[in-house]
Amino acid sequence: MDSELELISLISQLISLPKILDSKWNSVTHSEIISLIAQIISLVSSMDLHSQPKPESEFMSLVTQAISLFDSMDLNPELSPLSELISLLSQIISTDSDSDSNRKVEWDLDRPLCETLFGQPEPELVSLIYQIFSLVSSINSKSEKFISLCPQLLVELEKGNFHVSEYFQPWGKWYCLPGNWVKFKFTGEDATYFGCKGCNGKNHEEYEQAPDEIKHHLHRKHSLQLVFFSEGKERKCYCCDDDLEKVIYCCVSCDYAMNMACAKKPPVLSIDHPKWHEHTLVLFPRRAFLTCNLCGLADARSPLYMCPPCDFVVHLRCIDLPRVIRISRHHHRISFTPSFDQERLSCGVCQKNIDNDYGGYSCIKEGCFYAAHSKCATQRNVWDGKELEGEQEEEIKEVEPFVKISDGIIQHFSHQHHHLRLDDNINRDYDENKECQACIRPIYFGNFYSCMQCEFILHEECANLFRQIYHPIHPHMLSLGYDNIVDHEVMCAAYPSLWTAGFFYECGKEGCDFKLPVQFATTSEPLVHESHMHPLFLTSKPEEDPRRCSVCKESRYARTNETFNCIECDFALCFVCATLPQKVRYKHDKHVLTLFYGNETSTITYWCEICEGTIDPTKRFYVCDEYCCLTLHIKCLLGWDLYMKHGSSSFYLEKTVDVLSNNHHMTRPICCYCEKRCPYKICLEWSGSIYCSSDCIFTFLIF
Repeated sequence: MDSELELISLISQLISLPKILDSKWNSVTHSEIISLIAQIISLVSSMDLHSQPKPESEFMSLVTQAISLFDSMDLNPELSPLSELISLLSQIISTDSDSDSNRKVEWDLDRPLCETLFGQPEPELVSLIYQIFSLVSSINSKSEKFISLCPQLLVELEKGNFHVSEYFQPWGKWYCLPGNWVKFKFTGEDATYFGCKGCNGKNHEEYEQAPDEIKHHLHRKHSLQLVFFSEGKERKCYCCDDDLEKVIYCCVSCDYAMNMACAKKPPVLSIDHPKWHEHTLVLFPRRAFLTCNLCGLADARSPLYMCPPCDFVVHLRCIDLPRVIRISRHHHRISFTPSFDQERLSCGVCQKNIDNDYGGYSCIKEGCFYAAHSKCATQRNVWDGKELEGEQEEEIKEVEPFVKISDGIIQHFSHQHHHLRLDDNINRDYDENKECQACIRPIYFGNFYSCMQCEFILHEECANLFRQIYHPIHPHMLSLGYDNIVDHEVMCAAYPSLWTAGFFYECGKEGCDFKLPVQFATTSEPLVHESHMHPLFLTSKPEEDPRRCSVCKESRYARTNETFNCIECDFALCFVCATLPQKVRYKHDKHVLTLFYGNETSTITYWCEICEGTIDPTKRFYVCDEYCCLTLHIKCLLGWDLYMKHGSSSFYLEKTVDVLSNNHHMTRPICCYCEKRCPYKICLEWSGSIYCSSDCIFTFLIF
């Protein structure tokens, strides 16, 4: 009996894991799944079911049938997808879960898993396993109250508005497992609401069903339908202004939606809020474009409360605006003001003009005229969510990055076991092998500190980097970090698939893994850049799609989606383009090379000195300003990854890139599997096997 309970517990844990049917598991979920499968197999093997009397419980009867059927199977992987799946799982269980070969096997699981679970006819063993899983699910459901959600429509966003993409099509019975449910828990209720994408409630008739259509006091015109929503930060709940969840109540014809938690709340027809107004505010139930006195926006995507005699209107979402806050865009605290006295103020976040007749935030420090719109100042990428009214201001103690030992000699916090000596020789020859350990750039010009006992080098300005900073794209304080682990890499929060082995600023707040390379963290606004005539600002909003960089012509989905934007025209600059060095050196040229941004009308043919390939005259490249007319591709001179150390490697976007010396000849090799040209340029001096695409090996491997 104890073994039976233990087996039920293990199966319960397995079927409750999120996305259990996704073969491309993350490393944590993968290790949990494999561990549980191994424990289940070990427990069943130890139970010796064949020598025991006929089981009394339905559960053990099904388990016994499944084991008997399994023992009678021919497990030749070539005979069926099920046999192949069992063989692959056996390989994973019996080998190191972190090995490269094991990760390759994980990708191979995808096809036999799909064919086994969704193919027809369904294998008898698979049918028995499903019955076991379903029985365990029903056993667990008796200990908790569940309410089923059965949306009939799937709603997506089309140009920012709600659009019915199709009637919801169930994904199949295997997605009925609890790990694939969309679950909600509401305050004050002991029941768990769940939406099942596998059957949309048809296989869960034992549970109470929530209404799939309701009438709501904030939208009396039409009923609201329960729908699945293809999540996105582009739209907010009409009531609470939070991101919409996976299951919502929606009126597509009116472009109106709210989260389930808000739909269940009782109506609040009037509120007393002396913080903002001395009179009682009453609900105005109709959606209307009335300008809110607190945020200055005529936005109909939030309920309105008003005091008609005073001509005072406030959005429901604005009632909870804080009084005093600190934002990442300004060094001092700012406080809410109902109106502004100064003329022609511009918002310090979006850089647009402020209407003096409506509320906003202004600096509390005398003589400082910083101001911001209410909505801009409380963006989640600007404000940390803390109300500071009545809170004493904390003193931030500056920590020096190094200790001065003597004139020109320091002990840096990142290299404490040796001393560094300042090299201020401006007439030295350029050495491409001297690379700053902080910004991962060669020592082109200027002074630098070098270790008196090893090869450690820092630019003088990098050695003086602040230990703690606030950066405009993150609301929390960032601390300067480094890591001495060989080949340690940091994934950038501002640029997808960019990794750096240098110094980085990281957020110390628990649960926040924001990290920013020093190259980006030391670039702030307003940015005066050679690529554009106007100053550039970080004006991106969290809910916006990433803007396309006007220089490299790419748009990238990163954690922040920030770009430097022009206020006067439609120009955007990504962080990588903003931090490319304008002046560089090349070991075969004694002159300084300058970054040239191309000429749209040029017909001149340029040739790269390193790869001997042609250079597009309309795009960026490095050129010698002197009489030698030397020209080079950016990547040929600076390398494949700008911020990776030479000789290190990085795994991202299904490929591994090894960073070699800049002067190596690059070409496109032949894939060892498909025998086609690989889309990635590889150094000719490399040797080994190269697999170019997901169709070949799902990863880009270099041995």
